[in-house]
Amino acid sequence: MVCFVGRLKCVILYIFKDESPSTLEKVLLSSTQPLPCCQMGSIKVKCGKNSKNNSSGDGTKSVKYYEKENFNVNYRMLFSKNEADELFHQLESNVDYYSGDLARIKMFGKWVNIPRQHVAYGSNGLHYKFSGNTIPAKPWSSVPCLQQIKDRVESVLGVTFNFLLINRYANGMQYMGEHRDDEKELESDAPIASVSFGQERDFTFRHKDCRGKQKKRSDVPKITHSLQHGSLLVMNAPTNKFWYHALPKRSHTKNPRINLTFRVMKE
Repeated sequence: MVCFVGRLKCVILYIFKDESPSTLEKVLLSSTQPLPCCQMGSIKVKCGKNSKNNSSGDGTKSVKYYEKENFNVNYRMLFSKNEADELFHQLESNVDYYSGDLARIKMFGKWVNIPRQHVAYGSNGLHYKFSGNTIPAKPWSSVPCLQQIKDRVESVLGVTFNFLLINRYANGMQYMGEHRDDEKELESDAPIASVSFGQERDFTFRHKDCRGKQKKRSDVPKITHSLQHGSLLVMNAPTNKFWYHALPKRSHTKNPRINLTFRVMKE
């Protein structure tokens, strides 16, 4: 199914095998009349409660978004529910998050605690600089299940990743503000693969020219996508050059979510 959103020049493709379209959540987009959500400057995509996890976890059912405004993002289920439940339990039991100075960032010239927990893993000697802090990578072997998750991601994408950032959100009041993953240490043409476990949360994208009081444009909508337990979202180049992304607060959300973001760092 292909839907064109009028003057927004946005194409959303649903790609599926062995499933009828009725098993997927409907995204109500019209090519003849503008939608209320588009008039408010946003498109909300829900792939949640009525859609099915692929029982083999091989990513057979996938959703791909292609936006002509340099937006190139793929989404699929990567793990079955049973697999995702077990991996979430292992992560909760074994991941040791940073504390102290490594759990702080610099904002407007002041050091503040980040509104979540985080830790990094990767190849020997790698580190990640963002918001004034430098985060060293712990060895992959520190948490046994990381290799299992990494292998699944790499087998699906055909990309070898050498760095992983894990963020844990205890509840809906913990969040990630709007930002771009455009640090110099990252290979700019490589995809960034984001795996989610636990509480389903909204994930938003906003074009760089449509932000703030001095925004240059208002014709490109914000996109909100729901990230499911056991899912994989992939940001392909050049998305990060043109789009900011965020995990906003959701006060009604009470349960924890763990996000694993696989990256390719320059060595």
